[in-house]
Amino acid sequence: MKFLLDLMRRLLRPAQNNKAASNAVEPSSAPSSSQTTLDNTRTPSATQGASTMSKITSIADVRRHFRNNQEPIYFISATNFNLLGIGDWVSNFRHINYIDCFEGQQRNVFVPKEKFPRDFEGIEDINNYLLEHKEVIDFIQSRSTGDNAGIASFLMFDEHTEDICKQLGLKIAFPPATLRQRMDNKIETVRIGNKAGVPSVPNVLAKVGSYQELCEVSQELGSDLVVQTAFGDSGHTTFFIANEEDYYKHAEEIEAEPEVKIMKRINCRGSAIEACATRCGTVVGPLMTELVGFKTLTPYKGGWCGNEMFSGAFTQEVRDKARDYTFQFGEALREEGYRGYFELDFLIDMDTDDVYLGELNPRVTGASSLTNVAAFAHSDIPLFLFHLLEFSDLDFDLDIDDINERWAHPESVDSWSQLVIKHTDESVDLLTQAPKTGVWRISDDGSINYDHYSYHPHAAENEQEAFFMRISGAGDFRYEGADLGILITRGRLMDDDFNLNERAKAWIKGIRGEYAGQALQDPVVEGVAVSHAIGGGNFKIL
Repeated sequence: MKFLLDLMRRLLRPAQNNKAASNAVEPSSAPSSSQTTLDNTRTPSATQGASTMSKITSIADVRRHFRNNQEPIYFISATNFNLLGIGDWVSNFRHINYIDCFEGQQRNVFVPKEKFPRDFEGIEDINNYLLEHKEVIDFIQSRSTGDNAGIASFLMFDEHTEDICKQLGLKIAFPPATLRQRMDNKIETVRIGNKAGVPSVPNVLAKVGSYQELCEVSQELGSDLVVQTAFGDSGHTTFFIANEEDYYKHAEEIEAEPEVKIMKRINCRGSAIEACATRCGTVVGPLMTELVGFKTLTPYKGGWCGNEMFSGAFTQEVRDKARDYTFQFGEALREEGYRGYFELDFLIDMDTDDVYLGELNPRVTGASSLTNVAAFAHSDIPLFLFHLLEFSDLDFDLDIDDINERWAHPESVDSWSQLVIKHTDESVDLLTQAPKTGVWRISDDGSINYDHYSYHPHAAENEQEAFFMRISGAGDFRYEGADLGILITRGRLMDDDFNLNERAKAWIKGIRGEYAGQALQDPVVEGVAVSHAIGGGNFKIL
């Protein structure tokens, strides 16, 4: 099958002039410990040497510290989408990515030229592949100072990632993978929320072996239910069950779990809020709306497909309650041993304005691209810098209450929206054309045109412009669920009834129209293409 896939790629791929490095070899494992293992003495942070401050006590101190940073800091992931623009704030910050969304134009993004056939089952596999790649190892070592290779941050990582980083001399700016895995458990989220006084939608936690058992354990919740498994993307592991027929569509997944979360179905809207648990307290960002399940954006019912950030999101009472709950949850996470960046999904009951905890994401997320570019972040510092500060060797004492009060003001929140555009058809083809990353303009008639290259959403200066970041490009397979790209623009993309507005519809139509593909025609090749795809129906890369 792999031979057939490679053959089809050679026959159909558009001509490219990217010549592979002649000295690249396929890495089979991380470097040997005799070559790269750190000794037991901790290397002083290079950032400490750049700063004469004995203690950081103000936002100005934080800005100055990271502007003078000398220690290599990396974000390693499939793309750099989650932390767009952070390099503007942190000297010596680099992205190491699998996908080149910028066609080689972005200097602080490193993508190995040679790619070796590999099946990935998650973002962790992509990151481990990158860290074991000779070109990446050479790049990291070329920027190292002695045994100190710098600091690594990730969207996702596992214990194998930790082992590789240790051998490379990289320090990971996140809590241990085992702790993050426990925090990522939706069942555990309910328990932590209860402990912190943050309520979930009325629910029961139980092992389910049949539809009858489901009805028995959830009789106080009614017959219209939502069932979630402990792990996984909500678009794939959230099941809406109103009758026995609905149950049997998902019975295999539900019954395979040792415990599931069974919730009463409510009339709700999704929302997201990002925060950072530090030794001085939890810094809380603004509440954002979520775009969920729009058929023009995603093939997955309940699948996340974007966000909006604006000062009037929901009522003031709801915003205040969500911020208070997030602070309480962050303090509970600190008691559990977790620190750093996290995101909470809240469900807002549209009938009662009650705010319920949805799930915890102990990481940077798809919403981070908005959180870190908004007005409050640029008047102070991006939220991610609090995360880096928490994992530095520096002594700091910041007034978190003052920061949170300042960030809660409506004047601190300008309006931004993003769309995550997936291929929604069941067709499979090979892309021959794709829109460029950069700033695009929309005309009064709804047509769009490429304006200029940029790496940053701020380059879109008004609501007639948008920053588009291409994910799938010419030579990639396009299949159901494939991420095509992300569009970020100023202003709202939904109306007050949480439906896509006309501007959003025009942008989606315009971006889709910039893609073209060549049909594969052979069902066997289509199947192989999808099975070897990056992300899509297999896992979320953003």
